[in-house]
Amino acid sequence: MTGSTPPWKRRFPRRGADHGPSDGPHGARDDERGPSGTGAAGAGASGAGPDPAGAASLEPVPGRDDPVPARPGAPVARRRTAALRHRAGRVRQGARTGGGRARAGLTRLVDRLVAMAPRIPVRDLATLRRQYPGLGPEELADTLVTGAANATAAVGAGIGAAAMLPVPLAMPTELAVEITGVAAIELKLIAELHEVYGVRPPGSPRARAAVYLSCWSRERGVDVTRPAAFNDMLGGPLRRELRRRVTKRMVRDLPSLTPFLVGATAGAVFNRRETRRLARRVRADLRKIQVPWDALDLPALQPPPDVLDMRDVTDVRRQLED
Repeated sequence: MTGSTPPWKRRFPRRGADHGPSDGPHGARDDERGPSGTGAAGAGASGAGPDPAGAASLEPVPGRDDPVPARPGAPVARRRTAALRHRAGRVRQGARTGGGRARAGLTRLVDRLVAMAPRIPVRDLATLRRQYPGLGPEELADTLVTGAANATAAVGAGIGAAAMLPVPLAMPTELAVEITGVAAIELKLIAELHEVYGVRPPGSPRARAAVYLSCWSRERGVDVTRPAAFNDMLGGPLRRELRRRVTKRMVRDLPSLTPFLVGATAGAVFNRRETRRLARRVRADLRKIQVPWDALDLPALQPPPDVLDMRDVTDVRRQLED
């Protein structure tokens, strides 16, 4: 810009003066020098000669100052790919960690059910007939089912009330408490239904508890007259069946964690319905092999040495506080 007037010395154009371009020596005018008749911007096709109009074009010259399109370089692309790969690896690691913790929690819950089952107090047929005199097998079974359904409904309502204000970290504990309490009540019901229908499984208390656990996991009654089926229930598939049953029950119990006391109603209704459905299926199987009471000669059941207090597993508030 040699020879041009500095910006701070330029004057405003006067009215009626030449209003040509005023910023440059190439055919431009300067307020102090007057209009200039020479310029290189209006050159003809030969490249020489001034512009006859005496004014330079303000259009940008093609190809001179065009911005170069930005192209991502190879290092940037590699860094971006590496970052995405790192994030994907962290997501996979988190999924594996969460899955491992879920399996560990499920295994602990199954172990707790297996250890709890032999300690559940079971009333034999003589005790039940003394407590409910004048009832036949079906009436007595109906009474037992009604009491168990009310008890599981109370557990579901208690969990729903405890989850009135949801706490995500407490949800796994609440589900485990509900499943433990409901399983204890339903296992007691299954054992006493076997007593009512006169088909007590043979063996030690632990063997009978394994049979009742298998009945609970499969939601079916056991045919004690078939040794193959009986031995199959005592084998290795028992824990696998229990894990499947506990997982299914966990998913079904999720509505009981709905906040603002909606879960209390949902948990009570769902648990009552599920207990009745389980009892209906077990009773249908037991009726096929029912033994009349007159033909029974069963010894009295002895309570286990470390008998379980049912309030320890059905009292939701006590379980959550512990």
